[in-house]
Amino acid sequence: MSNKITVWFLAIGCIWLTSCHKKHLSKGTTKPSLDSGFVSIDSSKTDSVAENREAVPVKVQEIAFDYLVAKSKFSLRSSTQDFENTNVNIRIKKDSLIWLSVTGVGFEVGRGLITPDSIVFLDKFHKEYFVITYEQLSKQYNFELNFKLLQSIIIGNLPIQQTSDAKFYKENEFFTLRQNSGKIVVDNYIGEKNQKLERLKAVEMPTNNTITLDYEDFKEVNSMLFPFSSLINLDVQSKKDNQFYQTTMRIKHSKVELVSQSPGFPFSIPSSYARKGK
Repeated sequence: MSNKITVWFLAIGCIWLTSCHKKHLSKGTTKPSLDSGFVSIDSSKTDSVAENREAVPVKVQEIAFDYLVAKSKFSLRSSTQDFENTNVNIRIKKDSLIWLSVTGVGFEVGRGLITPDSIVFLDKFHKEYFVITYEQLSKQYNFELNFKLLQSIIIGNLPIQQTSDAKFYKENEFFTLRQNSGKIVVDNYIGEKNQKLERLKAVEMPTNNTITLDYEDFKEVNSMLFPFSSLINLDVQSKKDNQFYQTTMRIKHSKVELVSQSPGFPFSIPSSYARKGK
């Protein structure tokens, strides 16, 4: 895919394109951050759960909604891309649809529709479109990807539904919960004070490819705490050279509404648009 399409896919949360991955920095080099306000958690202290500790009951505070509407800014840093505050309008029908509109200087340059089955993106500037399945993405980029994970990135809910026998363990200022989904091991870090998911680390086995999310700036929306800022790091090993590459992104919401009526999800592919990719 061309770099112009890579940018728009990253802008709508499709964050796995190889051309935007950044090679891991050498030992002793400071890792770049898009926002100094985010405080990274030392995962070496929280990844392992001691077997002799007693589990504690935790009621994770999650966002309950039918539809979500948000105005957001998206930033990205990688070896090939570095841009700040791209405008993205987001609409979600819970567990069904994620609709995105990417705007440039006064006009829409791209529109995306993400479903549990596939991702479709229109490049309005170049009059092209792409259709990608999660199976294709997972195979190409060596990481198991799904709709639930994308939705979780935006709203800050657990990507895997909590079971009645879920075991939480106290770790510093967090309650930790480990979950498994296929080849993915997910470590959730729940804030002690707000009972909200504040950090998520998803690792694919045996590749050790990793997505890490940090949530901040919680504000009340319909009497529920919603993270208005999220920092996303993706570390994936290339099949070509076996090196790990990193992409760092930030999403900041300026406005979030949870509504009961559909806001509409207008999406159609003009007959004049050329299909690109597989």
